[in-house]
Amino acid sequence: MAHTPRKIFKVLVANRGEIAVRIIQAAHELNMQAVAIYTDADAGNLACQLADESYRVGENLAYKSYLNIENVLKIAKEAKVDAIHPGYGFLSENAAFAKKVEEAGIIFVGPSSDTIATMGDKAKALEQAKKSQVPTMPSTPVLQDLKQALEQAEQIGYPLLIKAIAGGGGKGIRFVANEKALKEQFNVAIAEATSAFGNGGVYLEKYLENAKHIEVQVLGDGENVIHLYDRECSMQRRRQKVLEEAPSPSLDSQTREALCACALRMAQEVGYKGAGTLEFLYDSKSKGFYFLEMNTRIQVEHAITEMVTGVDLVRQMLRIADGEPLAYKQSDISLRGHSIEVRINAEDPQNNFFPSPGQITKLQCPTGSGIRLDSMLFSGRTIPPFYDSLVAKLIVYDQTRPFALSKLKRALGEFKIEGVKTTIGLFKKLIAHERVQAGDYSIHFLEDYIGGKYGV
Repeated sequence: MAHTPRKIFKVLVANRGEIAVRIIQAAHELNMQAVAIYTDADAGNLACQLADESYRVGENLAYKSYLNIENVLKIAKEAKVDAIHPGYGFLSENAAFAKKVEEAGIIFVGPSSDTIATMGDKAKALEQAKKSQVPTMPSTPVLQDLKQALEQAEQIGYPLLIKAIAGGGGKGIRFVANEKALKEQFNVAIAEATSAFGNGGVYLEKYLENAKHIEVQVLGDGENVIHLYDRECSMQRRRQKVLEEAPSPSLDSQTREALCACALRMAQEVGYKGAGTLEFLYDSKSKGFYFLEMNTRIQVEHAITEMVTGVDLVRQMLRIADGEPLAYKQSDISLRGHSIEVRINAEDPQNNFFPSPGQITKLQCPTGSGIRLDSMLFSGRTIPPFYDSLVAKLIVYDQTRPFALSKLKRALGEFKIEGVKTTIGLFKKLIAHERVQAGDYSIHFLEDYIGGKYGV
């Protein structure tokens, strides 16, 4: 195979926190220069310390800085970068941003703006899933008015979810148990969606009791696509994931193969380029799985897939964006061992998970074989109040799930962060619970647990 001339020598990381650090590290391993962006609150953060150059992107509030497309592009041009990696969150699934990057002659590290526009729109993604013969939850088209919503709800049956077509990250979703609730919530949901996403489109979807949230990682170069198996992400609070594991303890090998084959087929049919994730709801009673949505970016929980497959996903994203063909065939990918990730947030679980910004006065990190820490932390770092409260991801790997849980217990015991409240203590209790030990938990488990349902 002829060698592809290199196109990326310098990459701008359009993000902050632990994912910015992760991308800068991957860029440096590929001998690429990395450019960080920061706000006043983020000046001197770990990403800025590690990057080759750093630029102030705007004021502290995200819409004036990390979400400001013009500011990000202005820096990209000033720094003369060849590529922009958006990470996750912020502008990572913004098709308009990806298009402006492309139009500026800069490489967008991820899928094309057209793919983001299609797969990032839940209604269009559901259409694609049906076309690709991937099972989907019974749902409606985008609704015109309440009258149509009530008619469609009658056909599907309650309970239901009202979903914003432009939603994401657990936002833009409302539960309705019956017709009365639908009448009360419908217009509120539209107003919320318009305010939050600039798009008031909503649809209804059947609601599964005791569902599990399972996703499949894919990686493609625009021509060839592979899957890197599954992750269980059912441990959620307010639809935000807090603990993930790979592979899912809920699937037998036959269901796993069927699920991954469906995800792969869909990614292949859209000619997917970069790293992406297809999310499914799983009913362990019937072993039925249903496509939910696709995330056209790197996920927070990508590390556990890296641990069980040995594939560095962020490095692969950069190499593919640089014009290299996919470095793996499907036959190269196999699962080995088990990996678990917990998201360490600067929050107070004792006070309804209220954010806990402030200065880190002491930091002691766990070490040893099979322990990885993806982090933005250093002693003396001030955690600002303006952004997501995620400060570190503790990832463990071992031969079996019981060993991985045991290692996680040990690592959490060694992990000390002082100066701010964190979720470390919650995880210590959580992983000791018999349901978690058995892998028998649904997307409602954590909220029930916090609410005292299991005697806590």
